[in-house]
Amino acid sequence: MSAAQTKPTACLALADGTVFYGYGFGATGETTAELCFNTAMTGYQEIMTDPSYAGQIVTFTFPHIGNTGANPDDDETGDPVAAGMVVKWMPTQSSNWRAVEELSDWLAKRGRIAIGGIDTRRLTRAIRQQGMPHVALAHDPEGNFDVPALVAAAKGFPGLEGLDLAKDVTCAQSYRWDEMRWAWPEGYSRQEAPKHKVVAVDFGAKRNILRCLASAGCDVTVLPASATFDEIMAHNPDGVFLSNGPGDPAATGTYAVPMIQDLLNKTELPIFGICLGHQMLALALGAKTVKMNHGHHGANHPVKENATGKVEITSMNHGFAVDAQTLPQGVVESHVSLFDGSNCGIRLEERPVFSVQHHPEASPGPQDSFYLFERFAASMAVS
Repeated sequence: MSAAQTKPTACLALADGTVFYGYGFGATGETTAELCFNTAMTGYQEIMTDPSYAGQIVTFTFPHIGNTGANPDDDETGDPVAAGMVVKWMPTQSSNWRAVEELSDWLAKRGRIAIGGIDTRRLTRAIRQQGMPHVALAHDPEGNFDVPALVAAAKGFPGLEGLDLAKDVTCAQSYRWDEMRWAWPEGYSRQEAPKHKVVAVDFGAKRNILRCLASAGCDVTVLPASATFDEIMAHNPDGVFLSNGPGDPAATGTYAVPMIQDLLNKTELPIFGICLGHQMLALALGAKTVKMNHGHHGANHPVKENATGKVEITSMNHGFAVDAQTLPQGVVESHVSLFDGSNCGIRLEERPVFSVQHHPEASPGPQDSFYLFERFAASMAVS
């Protein structure tokens, strides 16, 4: 934005009629979505490409967004999945040795709208108090906006409750994965001596989750979200992983829960779930999920492992949660959030079946939660 430019070029309209004006960057056009906020200080590219953000626009509470540019190594999937971005300050020229392009150019090439110059503190307070609103975001370089139409579009957004978005972000066909976690100075290396065959069910899997599985010694085959019990067992796996993903877990559960129940009832295979995979496992075991007021989105969330009392600093991204009060007998609550006491993990007694709500692969700790991948690998070694 030049010093002489004062006319707003972007508009964020909430369904209640509240309107924020700012300056657009990235793609032009309009989009509607649910609005959430993320408190992470780094990782904006990973956040925008996390499939779990499908159907959402992300407000970043940290003001310096875009200062490290963008590069292909940090994508969690092929293209951004979040519908748009809201920031306080317009991105400045990037300064980082890994940067390949500017954030604005990266967004524009991928059809994602962003707005800067917004009072994100005010917006975040509104989300915390009133819940995640439905919004319409528009970017027009000429600054021409039909505000009543944008408010109507926001009101018309159907919301995420009852919406199965996993089918929109899952892989189209199965594939193998052997890339391991990034390490200095080699970068990404390949798993050449895997010990365990794992089928990962892709509800919207992040690449770094698959890298962590490979780094833990797994030969990973990724299957679409609609994979059946028979399709999974055809690969003769040593364990099954249930990935993260977007949308209402109850909606995705209409086809995923029967498959997981077959795994639980017909096999003794170790099962490990993350995020939506955690919620899918809980539903399959008889628990329920609920929509949260403003969800958990950030990289500084303290989670306690109940068995040890250890506190892990974790990355979170979820708008639904498992209702711990509905966990059936034999299912143990393994982790809890120290922010609000909500459920962050479960495990079956005397069986290698467990899951967590947080994202251990995101490594904000940075290594606080990697033991979960090692635990999964160890359970396959003895099964």
